[in-house]
Amino acid sequence: MEIFKNTNFDFLGKQKGFIALSLVLLAAGLASLILTGGPRYGIDFKGGTVTTIRFANDPDEDKIRKALGAKISGEVQVQPVTGQNEVMVSTELKTEAELESAAKTVIDTLYDTYHPGQKKENDFHAMGTDKLGTVLSGLLGANSVSLPEEDVKKMAAAMIDYRDTPPRSGLIKSFDELSAVPGATPSVIAAMKKELNLAPFGLRGFDMVGPKMGEELRWQAIYVTLGALAGMLVYIWFRFEWYYGVAAVLAVFHDTLVTIGLFSIFNKEITITVIAALLTLVGYSMNDTIVTFDRVRENLKLNRKMAFADLVNASINQTLSRTILTSGLTFLSVLALWLFGGEVLNGFSFALVVGIIVGTYSSIFIASPILIWCTNWIESRKKAAAPVANQAAPKENNRDAVTRGNAGGGAQAKKAAGAVKAK
Repeated sequence: MEIFKNTNFDFLGKQKGFIALSLVLLAAGLASLILTGGPRYGIDFKGGTVTTIRFANDPDEDKIRKALGAKISGEVQVQPVTGQNEVMVSTELKTEAELESAAKTVIDTLYDTYHPGQKKENDFHAMGTDKLGTVLSGLLGANSVSLPEEDVKKMAAAMIDYRDTPPRSGLIKSFDELSAVPGATPSVIAAMKKELNLAPFGLRGFDMVGPKMGEELRWQAIYVTLGALAGMLVYIWFRFEWYYGVAAVLAVFHDTLVTIGLFSIFNKEITITVIAALLTLVGYSMNDTIVTFDRVRENLKLNRKMAFADLVNASINQTLSRTILTSGLTFLSVLALWLFGGEVLNGFSFALVVGIIVGTYSSIFIASPILIWCTNWIESRKKAAAPVANQAAPKENNRDAVTRGNAGGGAQAKKAAGAVKAK
């Protein structure tokens, strides 16, 4: 399928503007990284905890941040999850002992702030299946409600499953909601209202990474990215020529640096999912570049007399439809993921959105000019070496002639000496 046919856009005529844009982006990203002390790594790479809490009403992030900052040492970040009455609390803790007590500290602080005077142990939102089953057995017995132990366990499991299933996701606003659970009769609900309480928040998830593990993950991410670039360089070296590989890898390296720079400028965290996006970007951009280079190689066989820069420009025009279709459709998909995918996927989708834009234009305006420069440099070296070889050849011929002359003169002298002896 072709959107454009027989196009003849002068892409390489615009290369200076795009190269200047790349230099500005690289300089801005580098300046941001220097000023901020490097990339803003997520908990995955620096160690710490991430606690996700869902609230019954719109949470006050400043209030949460102030309350937690008074109880937890180090940096505390509170990020809202758009449209879901949720916050992600990130704590940067340095020791394993601090990590182990972090979740308890966060939850206890929230109880003191939003549910003062109530014990967490009596809160329905803080209970698991086994705990709730034990509590229900005691409640029902105290309120003269008789149920088999097995039925109580099944009812407890059904209540926890109902609480944790979206759209509730760990939070109910009233015990009356549990009337939809099989076995939850009005007497059971009344007993729960009497003895248990409901905090206006619920724990959705808790993740913990030790500082040593975070450092190891950070170096592994760097090694994986560099290894991917090295592997692609070797592949293109064998598939085309070495300078094709250099051009492609430099373009992909440019894409990665620009993306990391934009993450620093917009103060976004680099997490494991972002590294996955960067590796996806590396493969996507490299594939786009290889398609163009493959067309260049085909055209070299058909148009040997055409100037190389014109041939590369023609190859870009011939693959333009394919570039627009693949890049355009992928861009629309990741754009929707970025806009509507939520906070968890925000970094991943942002990296892909930026990467597809930068990767597409780098295949045209970065990789192709580097390829042309490398080709011209190699041709100039060949032309410079040719006169030297031509000058060396006549000297060699003169030496051969002198040698032959000396040999001939020696033979004639021997003949003359022989003739004298015969007389």
